[in-house]
Amino acid sequence: MTSPYNEILTVTFTLFAVIDIVGSIPTLISIKQKSGGIKAWLATLVSGALMVLFLFFGAGFLKILGLDVRFFAVGGSIVIFLVGLEMVLGHEIFKAEKNAQASNMVPIAFPLIAGSGTLTTIISLKANYDDWIITMGILINLVVIYIGLLLLDPIERALGEAGLLAVRKFFGVILLAIAVKIFSTNLGAFGK
Repeated sequence: MTSPYNEILTVTFTLFAVIDIVGSIPTLISIKQKSGGIKAWLATLVSGALMVLFLFFGAGFLKILGLDVRFFAVGGSIVIFLVGLEMVLGHEIFKAEKNAQASNMVPIAFPLIAGSGTLTTIISLKANYDDWIITMGILINLVVIYIGLLLLDPIERALGEAGLLAVRKFFGVILLAIAVKIFSTNLGAFGK
């Protein structure tokens, strides 16, 4: 029998891989530059609330709307694709929000941090783990997310303008690939 600590570690690392806060740093820096700043606590709080709410009510809510989790994943993948396209091409698709709080909600809290992949993973984890185990995994990831958001300025200074441009383009392509994968994996839902 697996110990609760091992289960928490498994859930934590699974969510860490899906959320990919490290891989999102170039996107977050780009959004920060356009919006004038990111409130780390607000983005963390909103994404955490989305994850916990989806853990307990997500499947039921989507069912009430007549939606399958796969439809949700396809919608999120389109937003992720557009963010990636913006990074690669250097053309603004998401207009900078005058209100910094709004940019902390979309696209930072959703879909970058608590996106369709994360929310779908949370529902999938419910099949194998207790809710409290998943909640602990979410909370640990929120600490990592908060620290990552706080360190955006030092990372930006370390990379410099040329380094940031190169990393942004590279991770833009990665985001495009992730979006295509989520989209193609869940596209079969439309035939049902």
